[in-house]
Amino acid sequence: MRIRIKSWDDLVFQILVNGFLLTVLLVVTIPIWRVFIMSITPLAWAEGTSLGLWIPPGEWSNEAYKQLFNHPAFLQAATNSVIITVGGTAINLFLTVPLAYALSNENLPGRKFLVTFILIPFLFHAGLIPTYLVVQKLGLVDNLLAVMLPGAVSVYNTLVMKGFFEGLPEELKEAARLDGANEVQVLWHVILPLSKPILLTIGLFYAVSHWNEFFNPILYLNRADLQPLPVLLRNILLAANINEYLDYDAFARAPIAAFKAASVFITMLPMVIVYPWIQRYFTKGTLLGAVKE
Repeated sequence: MRIRIKSWDDLVFQILVNGFLLTVLLVVTIPIWRVFIMSITPLAWAEGTSLGLWIPPGEWSNEAYKQLFNHPAFLQAATNSVIITVGGTAINLFLTVPLAYALSNENLPGRKFLVTFILIPFLFHAGLIPTYLVVQKLGLVDNLLAVMLPGAVSVYNTLVMKGFFEGLPEELKEAARLDGANEVQVLWHVILPLSKPILLTIGLFYAVSHWNEFFNPILYLNRADLQPLPVLLRNILLAANINEYLDYDAFARAPIAAFKAASVFITMLPMVIVYPWIQRYFTKGTLLGAVKE
């Protein structure tokens, strides 16, 4: 049997590609590892001149995490973040999917006008004050819906999903229509079962945005029991009177840098855990939604 040997050019290309990917991996991984090491740094190590990328496991300290998790408002803030993320993503997909499907239908009356119409707020945003006045007029201040509804539909995500729907075979839709299915049934029984990659991809975009919600909760949520996790962690670190948020000797047992790093790691960890489960759909959904043959 003859073994095919790659040419020198192919070998050099593979080396360059693998080297580039390894560099990207290091660029992404090292900061995450650095944040983790800072979060478990004991007070004695923090008082040194410098910290590297490694601390012996026997020297690790979970004091920063213990102080944050023991905060009386931590569980409520985490629950609020989960509600905002799950509820907001559900609302986003519930509105984005039918809009994208309707715009993907070439026979839709006024299709070009509707596409132009939804592009206007994408290019020209109304601004902070008008948005706040609308939210206030609707009575959504101090309501978690104030964080979910203003950005319920992303024009960018809608256009990506629209491109994906346009790439699906038209024959499948026509066959369902010939069998007597209306457009809602076509969407539910034909389109959505074939759209798992784009649904997970767009859902991830929306979920990450909601999980990291910070500015909108500060604007619309004045009650402390409605604060999501990023806002609570920010208040813990920046409060003038730290006794209001942490034990009086908290910073005597863990350095301030450890609290900051632990806060970053806590807010980052859920998305890091979720992403590998849907990573195989991510590239496929993005490419199929962005490119149409």
